Amino acid sequence: MSSDTTTAPDADATALIEALGSRMAGDLESLTRQLREHLAERILPLQGDEQLLQLLGASVESNLESLVHLLRYDLPVADSHAPAAARAYARRLAQRGIGVTALIRAYRLGQELMTGWAFEQLAAMASDPVVALRAERLFSELTFRFIDSISEQVVGEYETERARRQAQRNTMRVAMVEELVAGRTIDVATAEQAIGHRLRQHHLAVIAWCAEADSQANPVASLEHAIDTLVRAVGASSTPLVLPRERTMAWAWLPLGRGLEPELGQVLLEPSLSAIGGGVRLAAGRPGSGAGGFRTSHLEASRAHRLAVAAGSHAAAVTSFLRSDVRTATMLAQDLESTRQLVAGTLGRLSHDTDGARRLRETLQAFLHHRGSFVATGGHLHLHKNTVKYRIDKAVEELGHPIEQERLELEIALVAADQLGPVVLQQT
Repeated sequence: MSSDTTTAPDADATALIEALGSRMAGDLESLTRQLREHLAERILPLQGDEQLLQLLGASVESNLESLVHLLRYDLPVADSHAPAAARAYARRLAQRGIGVTALIRAYRLGQELMTGWAFEQLAAMASDPVVALRAERLFSELTFRFIDSISEQVVGEYETERARRQAQRNTMRVAMVEELVAGRTIDVATAEQAIGHRLRQHHLAVIAWCAEADSQANPVASLEHAIDTLVRAVGASSTPLVLPRERTMAWAWLPLGRGLEPELGQVLLEPSLSAIGGGVRLAAGRPGSGAGGFRTSHLEASRAHRLAVAAGSHAAAVTSFLRSDVRTATMLAQDLESTRQLVAGTLGRLSHDTDGARRLRETLQAFLHHRGSFVATGGHLHLHKNTVKYRIDKAVEELGHPIEQERLELEIALVAADQLGPVVLQQT
């Protein structure tokens, strides 16, 4: 008796669910319209986009048809596949750049509306409230599993399409950047749309790379951190354009806005020097304006990068083309053998790679920069003027000739030694 009383309501509830499926099939057009309108009102990205709304309607209708079959024929939910219209709708959302939350929310709201409708129908159809309650539970369990399965499939479709579109955009962006860097004539508006970066402003081009790639657990993260540090230092007006070139290198353009005077870039760049770290090096050009400045700033960053690579571990955290000595050294780095001969022939014993020779070179370089002033040189190096005088006298002795003799070559050789270090110095 007990078994019969337990079994009967379950059988009646199952029969009630089948009947509900038939009623849903009969009201399919009306339910589709109600659900479409309900979602359109509550999901903001869909409003005003008639093409998307039409696709939404097709997705709703096809999903309801699938649910009808599950209800009427007691089919296993595990065998359910997302309808073609639902997949097409998911792809279109990804193509429009609408967040996946809009897709997921539609299924949650749809389940909420259909559950309310079903409970009203079941209450009216069942003469026994116990049967109605069990039917409601069956409906809730079935629709939960159905929505869970279908939403997982359409989200997968969305992510696949988004990844495909992103790869396509990256390919187009790389191609357009290469066109700009090559100096080809390109419509500015078209280029801006392709690269997602405003060209009609000042730019500071940067090349970031991992100088110690083998020791980097996550080189991409290290590069991003270094670029972010520089962005904060220069006060970039918006998100930079970052273009990965390989696993351990990236090109970047920092947007400086229209109102920034290019010469201010040097002042803004300095605070970043001590904050990079992590085995990452940066090479920067000078700020440039417009599409031409986008190109020239990058070409300068490329020259600074070649200099830093030639200098190896001697290179600073940031090698900036804003500095005149860097601009000079980039030319010297193109022919290292000739530069070594220049350094050795001009600096004499000052070309030795020793701490003592380095101190004398630094003092002599500062002395020449401050126009032969012992006081100004001492202030710059935090030395007493008598210490400066002693070092200059010692430097002249090591040179083997007066400072004014071949002054231009002397200054160039000091720049080479400072920027390239051991690469052009005499090893003892």
